[in-house]
Parts: sequence; structure tokens; C-alpha cells
Amino acid sequence: MMLRLLSSSSNNSTSLLARHLRRGLSTTTAAPSLSSLSNPQEKEKGTGWTRFLLFVPGALTFGLGTWQIFRRNDKIHMLEYRKIKLGSEPINCNNMSLSKENLDALEFRRLLCEGVFDEKKSIYVGPRSRSISGVTENGYYVITPLMPIPNNPRSAQSPLLVNRGWVPRSWKDTSSKHSVDDEQPLAIESPTGGKSRSSRWWFQSNKPDVVQVPDVISTKVVGVVRGSEKPSAFVPANDLSSSQWFYVDVPAIASACGLPENTLYIEETNDNVNPSNPYPLPKDPSTLIRSSVMPQDHLNYTFTWYSLSAAVTFMAFKRIIPKKSRARV
Repeated sequence: MMLRLLSSSSNNSTSLLARHLRRGLSTTTAAPSLSSLSNPQEKEKGTGWTRFLLFVPGALTFGLGTWQIFRRNDKIHMLEYRKIKLGSEPINCNNMSLSKENLDALEFRRLLCEGVFDEKKSIYVGPRSRSISGVTENGYYVITPLMPIPNNPRSAQSPLLVNRGWVPRSWKDTSSKHSVDDEQPLAIESPTGGKSRSSRWWFQSNKPDVVQVPDVISTKVVGVVRGSEKPSAFVPANDLSSSQWFYVDVPAIASACGLPENTLYIEETNDNVNPSNPYPLPKDPSTLIRSSVMPQDHLNYTFTWYSLSAAVTFMAFKRIIPKKSRARV
């Protein structure tokens, strides 16, 4: 009898212990479930504003596409302005006073100028390449001062810088050699039997009252008024000490030629090129109404930026919408 009581009491205590263990396990498992429900809500509140950063790339690319539209409109107006200027009749230089102040009004206007080229002061800007039948050849742009002719009403009133066009590298070397030979003085027999020194422009006998001036051959130039070039970051700076010019800097070139810094600069566009002596080769006027980025290119850029904006914005929505659906469930 005693054994039965002992066994029954031990069974009761075991069952009570088992009940207490079950209650403890149920309470411990219930607590994490509550915390797991509360943590996503707190995380949702703390990081909700950061989701809007996903839309920043779409906004930026949309803005770039809109900017390309404005750039296209500006480019269209600019090219139309140049076309109107180039289509007008050339202005005769002897009927106007040229200065730097009216450069903005004269840019891309055609001028008809007459004068004498001072070959000894030519500046070579380059190297500049051109392609002929698929063959690329390096060369230079030659810029020469056009000097007025005294007592000539048809001549320009002030010196000008004329970009005469493209010349090959060999042409530059030959021209430099001839310029050195021209600077050497020549001995010419004077009427009195003595010798006198002569230069390219004038010569004079030993008698101070006898002066002979050779006939000056004038040159007519049709050119377009332009300004200085804006070099890119990859173009080196001009080296005036060694006469290396990589881009057109009008004030610096004018100073190197002994002319005022406000000297007008024109690019020759004559069409009557001598086939036997084609160099310097003047610029094609049609290149002045073209740009490195044409309006059609801006339109293509606009389509590209808008497409990219739509793509990244769609990806941002796809990233956010599933999270909201899971949070609601």
C-alpha cells in the first residue's frame, strides 16, 4: 500500500513538472513571435525615406534628356544664324573701319579685302589632318598678315590676319627655306656703278635721292570673320618661344606678327583654286554651318536619356512594390 502511494505521488509530481516545462516553453516561443512582428514595422518606419533614393537616377537622366531638347533648339538657331550670315553679300573692307569691338556683329560675315601678304610673318597652326580618298595626311593651317597698300583706295584700311587654308607638312618646310633665302641681302648694280642692298619690298642706290619701288602685286581675299579657337583639354598650350602653334589664338598670333591684339581675323573661302598650285587650300564654307554635334545627334541623345530614365524608374518601382505587399500580409 505504501508503495502504491509513493508511486502515485511520484507520478503526480512528474506530471506537474512536465506541465510547468510546457508552460515555460510556450511563453518563450511566444515572445520571439511578437518581436518578429514588431521589428519589420520599426524597420519600415526607420528606412522608408531611403527608398526614394532609388528614384534619383531616373530623375537625373530625365533632366539630362530635357536639357538635350533645349540644346537642340539652340543649335538649330545657331546654324540658321550662320547660314543667313554666310549667304549675304561680302562687305568691302575699304568701306568700313575694322576693330575688335564690332567683332560680334561681323562674325560669320563675308569680307572682301585687298592687300599684300607678308609671307615672312606667316604662322603655321597644327598639326591638322585631312582625309583624301581614305588617306589621312598631316599638315597645317597657314595664317599670314594681309597688309594695306599705301595710296590705294581699294586696299584695306588696316592689317588683317588671314587663315589662307591647309598646307601639307612638306609645303611648310619648303616655304620656311625660301623665307630664309629671301632675308639675305642682294647686291644690285646702281646707275653710278656702286652696289646697293635691296630687300623684298624696296631697294635704294647709294644716292639718297634716287629711290626705286617695284610694282606691288595686290591680292584679293574673300573670307569669313572668325574668332579664337577654344581648345580642348587634350590640346597642348601654344609655345611662342619655339613658334609652335597648336590652336588659333588671335591676340597672341597678332602680337607675334607685330600687329595690334585687336587685329581682325578671317578665314579665306575663295573657290577659285589653281589646280596647278592648290596650296594653301581654303576652307569649305559648308564646314562653318556644321557642328561636331548636330541637332539630330541631340535628338538621339534625348531618346537615349529618356529611355534610360524609364528603365531605372521601372526598376525602382519593382524594388518597392513587393516589399509593400509582404508588409501588408
